[in-house]
Amino acid sequence: MELTQRTQAIHADDGLNATSDVAPPLHVSTTFRYADDPKDLVPAADADISTTEAHVYSRHTAPSSTRLEAVLAPLLKAPCLTYASGLAALHAAYVYLNPGRVSIGDGYHGSHGVLDIQKKLCGTRIIPLQCPASDLQPGDVIHLETPLNPTGEAYNIAEYADKAHGRGAILLVDSTFAPPGLQDPFEWGADIVMHSGTKYLGGHSDMLCGVLATNKKQWLTGLREDRIFLGSVMGSMESWLGVRSLRTLDLRVVRQSENASKLVQWLDFCKHTESEDEEAELVNPIVERIQHASLQHEDMPWLKQQMPNGFGPVFAIWTKEETMARRLPSLLTLFHHATSLGGVESLIEWRSMSDRTVDSRVLRVSVGVEDWEDLKADLKRGFKELLRNPKA
Repeated sequence: MELTQRTQAIHADDGLNATSDVAPPLHVSTTFRYADDPKDLVPAADADISTTEAHVYSRHTAPSSTRLEAVLAPLLKAPCLTYASGLAALHAAYVYLNPGRVSIGDGYHGSHGVLDIQKKLCGTRIIPLQCPASDLQPGDVIHLETPLNPTGEAYNIAEYADKAHGRGAILLVDSTFAPPGLQDPFEWGADIVMHSGTKYLGGHSDMLCGVLATNKKQWLTGLREDRIFLGSVMGSMESWLGVRSLRTLDLRVVRQSENASKLVQWLDFCKHTESEDEEAELVNPIVERIQHASLQHEDMPWLKQQMPNGFGPVFAIWTKEETMARRLPSLLTLFHHATSLGGVESLIEWRSMSDRTVDSRVLRVSVGVEDWEDLKADLKRGFKELLRNPKA
């Protein structure tokens, strides 16, 4: 029986159940007994590191992280490995691929930090995302983040897959902002997919996690071997929390994406209305522009295929002045002023607090699962207070 992703999120790990517990137990041991019968002992030189049937040491495999990877694989539509954080996963990818050149554009500043280390250690050249295809050579990497942090802007994965593969290069897609249920990068030609599982895969702002997925068996074996010595494995507690979180992934991300699109549509309507409108009179003196994949109207022919179930829960607001971006978060009640994203609670961040490269008027909005009308009302109250007392 072929199961949907929604059902796989609940049952993909059933084969790992060794007790009668319905909720999977948390295993905290770092080391595990060898077989009692000497005839069953397999020396390290003969061991298959890809097997997870017999755990030896938790830097190799452990019950909780193995279970998490078992649930993730059918959701991501590829075998996968988990890591201590998103950046740990990205670092592992570049250590293994060791490209001569990486073609990358704007996006998460942390990814650029990882590449700075790669450049320092290996001499990797960084070239623009929009470089001519002729600048790419076999083994180079196109690093495509879509949707983009912090704006929520989407890119055409198939277009970049064609560009990479036409030159023998590799397409790495950071799909953190569009988790399973919203986007499948492999369908459009990705060779390897990375997620900061801290965000939507975790979904509760209480765990760090990184994920690499690929259908290339040799790559997976190499990445697994590297992970043993990089030491960047997930802890058992975080892995257990990850399994808990994936059970409700579909319920969360579709709701969050719908909420975000409704808020974006409301703000965009206010920006373009010509009539005297009470809400527009609150929005327009503060909001310069909004960016989100749902506003990429000219891209809808490919975008609706790439993201058929929603355009992601994150968008960006540019305010008219820096002081507005600095002050608005403190005037809101339902949006927590904090970095990160992907949790069930809505967050808003004056992005300058964590990213020194961004326009100082940018607010990143990560929409949660609350009622969107309540979130809208909270923004309206904040706009109203900001206009009432602009110099506070």
